Amino acid sequence: MKTFTVPTMQRVDIVDITSDVQSAVADSSVRKGIIVVYVPHTTCGVMINEHADPDVVRDIKMQFEKLVPYQAGYRHLEGNSDSHIKTAMVGSSETIIIENGRLVLGTWQGVFLCDFDGPRTRKVHLKILSR
Repeated sequence: MKTFTVPTMQRVDIVDITSDVQSAVADSSVRKGIIVVYVPHTTCGVMINEHADPDVVRDIKMQFEKLVPYQAGYRHLEGNSDSHIKTAMVGSSETIIIENGRLVLGTWQGVFLCDFDGPRTRKVHLKILSR
């Protein structure tokens, strides 16, 4: 298992971590298999989405705020219920195929850490399984 950290800069921050994940695959010398990308946080998730146009991330953030507003009378005392709900929607892990030592992603796809309760420093755990 490999772990790295990602500093986030805003309360809701979506950070492209594709190159970090690909570097871990390259360092492992695994040619075929899978990698699990997992974040051990209840207010932070991982997703695969478009990383060619930064407006996609902006639109995702905007839509999350519409669907699950920051302050909407939640009962959770810490004041971050929206963060927990958004993380439940995104999920805490992604599994990606490795072929020829590379992540198998679509042309426009990237891997993102989604922090819904930042700014913080978040951990990302990677587990590579070879075939």
